Amino acid sequence: MQQFQRREPRGERRETNQMVFGIRAVMEAIDSGKEIESLFIQRGLSGGLLMELKALLKEHNIPSQQVPVEKLTRITRKNHQGVIAVISPITYQQIEDLLPTIYEKGETPLLLMLDGVTDVRNMGAIARTAECAGVHAIIVPKKGSAEINPDAIKTSAGALYKIPVCRQDSLSKVGRFLIESGVQMVVSTEKTEDSIHDVDYTVPTCVVMGAEDVGVSDDLIRISDKLARIPMYGEIKSLNVSVSAGVVIYEAIRQRAINK
Repeated sequence: MQQFQRREPRGERRETNQMVFGIRAVMEAIDSGKEIESLFIQRGLSGGLLMELKALLKEHNIPSQQVPVEKLTRITRKNHQGVIAVISPITYQQIEDLLPTIYEKGETPLLLMLDGVTDVRNMGAIARTAECAGVHAIIVPKKGSAEINPDAIKTSAGALYKIPVCRQDSLSKVGRFLIESGVQMVVSTEKTEDSIHDVDYTVPTCVVMGAEDVGVSDDLIRISDKLARIPMYGEIKSLNVSVSAGVVIYEAIRQRAINK
């Protein structure tokens, strides 16, 4: 019987995770400049080659997770040697390099910082809105952030390929850098009576959104220039973080359009 291979619809791109298995293969991927989205190491694994890998991870500041062997086996049945790396589908940038180019173009920076947003679909939806609105970059932490994986890419409608994503070691450190660079930090939070409509977004601005359960961290709130809340009039006093991000971003866009 003749077998037919299913074809993807024309114009449609199928997203898959690219994974690398084995200690030496992962080391080669890192040395070649591949962006590591996540890295799993079998708990209790030891040996000289593993020590070399850990030294390389430290050199490149790549976080890893210690996991039981059962998790690795669920990911793949191939000979993983206790190490699996997931390669990011995008290339991350550094805001310290990106911000000067925004100023050099004569543009007013509009940035979005996501503190603790771990749901990949929220990440994708936020990226889609941000790209549509012309946000210059999304800033996320290296730890405690949603993976940029096929679900995130699909939900973003490809926006994650277009908008710069900056993955940084410390959001507090980045926040201080932005403030020193003339960018105001505006935290979206319920811990204030000030409305998002009372903030002037026509100046260089970084909007900070937090996780739905705990919100923005106290460290970022302490260094921020403005705290602002989205007005609520119904009985349910909260919005999904992707919706909230859209509300605040488009308030900034509205003000900037009026002041052109």
